[in-house]
Parts: sequence; C-alpha cells; structure tokens
Amino acid sequence: MSHGFHPVSSLRYARNAPRSVPPYDAGVTIRAACSCDHVVGAENEEAFPDAYLVHVRAAHADWPFPDLAVRVIGEALLRLTGGRERLDTIGEVVVRPVMPDRLGDWSSYMDHDAFVDKPWVAACFCLEQHEPLPAPGLGVWKQHRSIMGDRFRDGRAFGYLAYVDDKPAGWVNAAMRADQVYALSREDDATTITVSCFNISPPHRGHGVAAMLLDRVITDAPARGATRIEAYPRPRDDGTNGYSGSLDLYHSRGFEVIKELTSFGRLGAALVRRSV
Repeated sequence: MSHGFHPVSSLRYARNAPRSVPPYDAGVTIRAACSCDHVVGAENEEAFPDAYLVHVRAAHADWPFPDLAVRVIGEALLRLTGGRERLDTIGEVVVRPVMPDRLGDWSSYMDHDAFVDKPWVAACFCLEQHEPLPAPGLGVWKQHRSIMGDRFRDGRAFGYLAYVDDKPAGWVNAAMRADQVYALSREDDATTITVSCFNISPPHRGHGVAAMLLDRVITDAPARGATRIEAYPRPRDDGTNGYSGSLDLYHSRGFEVIKELTSFGRLGAALVRRSV
C-alpha cells in the first residue's frame, strides 16, 4: 500500500469518542475525532477537511506535514467508521474471490474498515500495486476506487475477501504479476501470482485470517493457470510494511527465499516463491 505521511497512530471517528463531542451547535452536522480526542466539527463534508486542518495547525504544531496531506486525512476520517478494537474471538472465516458481483463488498470494506487505524493510506485502494498513483488530493480516493473497479471487471485485478459473520474482515491482492507493478516483461508474468498486499481489519487481527487468505490463493492457483506464486515480505513487520505478509507466514506455506531485495526497500526484504 501507499506509504506517504504517517502523522499519527490513532485517529478515531466521533462515534468512538462520544465524551469528546463539543456542545451542540446548530451549524455543525459533521464530526470526527482527532487522535487527541478533540472532535472536529463542520457544517458539511466538503468543509470538514479545512476544519480539521485548522485544528491540527492549532493543536499539533509539531506535525511536519503539508496542508494538503492533513486535509486528505481529514477527508478520510469521515468514511472510516469500522471497528478499532481487536475481538478476543471471531466467528467462522469464509474466503471468497472478489468477482464483479462482490465489488460492493470490497468497496465497502476499503471505504470503512481497512484503514481505520491508518487513515494516511486510506486513498490507496490497493491501486499502487497495479500502477503509479496520481498526485494526492481531495477526492482522489474516489478515482482510485473507480479504477480498481474497472480492473476487477476486466480481469486485471484479482484477490480475495475474508468474511466473518457475512461481513468482510480482510483482503489479499493476488493478481497475476503481469497486471501489477512487479511485471518483468517476461512470458512467466502471465502465470505468476504475486501476493502483494494483505489487509485485515483491526477487530479480526491475530486470528489467522491472513493465513486463511493465503491458503485460498494457493488452493485456487492451478485453476487460474498459475505455475508459481511470489511475494515480497520483510523479515518482520516494521510498523508500516506488514501489508506484504510476514516471512514466517510464507515459510509455513512452503515458500522459499529466492533472493534478498535489500536494495529495493519498497518491494520488501526478500523475494519468496513456491511452485504450484
């Protein structure tokens, strides 16, 4: 996923901090909470990013981030309404491919659940794994979502959603290498699955959901015409790159380290691969 600015580790929607809501104001209809528990209000969604910027500049003078970056975070806060707290137990996990008839579920997961604790990457929608992202800006997330929708419909994007209680709880990008930025202009691009991104919602982390998603990738690979599966994990989650999956996870599923990629930090620390 995209790794731009990382201003805070905890930003919360207003529903998660009701005690912080300021006194009633007839002109304020939109509210969302900052990491400091102050609830920012605005008269409408269009006005909220600017209101959030005013708050950040007044209360967080140490944030060294450009105004546009802060406003984009503010915009994201309004749609990130999913749960933040990890559940001790979860229901049965069912993994399903993201086909055109499940695009609504995928979009809803990306809109509301996937980035509740990382709003600075909430505009990505996994498009960065497929093509260079345009310059950041307000409303750009809608463009990213639309482009990914087109890719799913014409077969240039593929992945799986993990469902818990019939609601999406996790995602893995498992498109062919030919359709991702990792393409090498080789014939085997079309028969190599690249596992490029995991995203598990906060309530469902630590329950093996990523492993179940990877298992489905492996199981379905022959039917998709793949001859091998690759990924680019780091040896450990450094707090920003856990999206690539852990090296331990891949080892447990029979992947072998092919080579180190220390000079390609953006891709990860290693290229791992297993045959189908």
